[in-house]
Amino acid sequence: MRRATHPVWAVLITLAATFGQIIVGTAPVTLLLDSGHPLYRPLGMIGITLASLGLVHLIRRFLGGQSWAGVGLERSRRAMPQLFLGVVAGAVPVAAAIMLSVAFGAMSLPPSDKIFADAGLLPYGIAFALLSQAFPEELLWRGHLFDTLSARLPPKAVLIVVSVGFGALHIISSSAADSLGERLLYVLQAVALGFACAAARAHTGTLWMAVGVHTGLHTANLLLPAEAVHYGVHLVILSCALTVSGLLLLRSGRGEKAHTQPTPK
Repeated sequence: MRRATHPVWAVLITLAATFGQIIVGTAPVTLLLDSGHPLYRPLGMIGITLASLGLVHLIRRFLGGQSWAGVGLERSRRAMPQLFLGVVAGAVPVAAAIMLSVAFGAMSLPPSDKIFADAGLLPYGIAFALLSQAFPEELLWRGHLFDTLSARLPPKAVLIVVSVGFGALHIISSSAADSLGERLLYVLQAVALGFACAAARAHTGTLWMAVGVHTGLHTANLLLPAEAVHYGVHLVILSCALTVSGLLLLRSGRGEKAHTQPTPK
């Protein structure tokens, strides 16, 4: 068993690769194009996805001695349905959390005409979220790391590590948090998102539904662009909603795919 597959090293390598995919993926665009160029963001998001694929391949082949199959990117007729169901499993709890937050006065929705005016940008927003965040991050955390940890840890421990590690990373993410307490709550909701995505991976045994859940969160935020009034309250509601979604995915799986078989190391 290689050192890179030890749980501690595997998490550290995944953390480094999370930053690395952004740096490597956006470097060509940053060097060659001005930030105002119309292709700056589209090429940047494609670059991040390509960088994540390349980094995961290198990590698994040269550091872990692992097969590519373990990341869960199964090519079958089930892939697109799983992706779509994942989007639903991610978008519904987020939309519900936003509406509850609005009802409790923790968030406010803009006028409906503004929402409809921005609807034309929705496809681009979803594509950007999918290629710059959802797919590359899931490939690393619920793809590579989930599979790597599965060789050494029990299923519950795998779920905890890939969720908490992913969430902790968001302590330095940009958000509407303006206090330490809100920033910690932001980390909590990221842990809840990681848990829902990990539950989707455990439920299906592949990565597609996890990518869908992550994309669904961004889709719901784009469809309901609410503004925070009491951001901390919304984060608590959102964390609970995502956790419930993850628990439902685990329960519906009945454990039959709760732990994918680790690939040979």
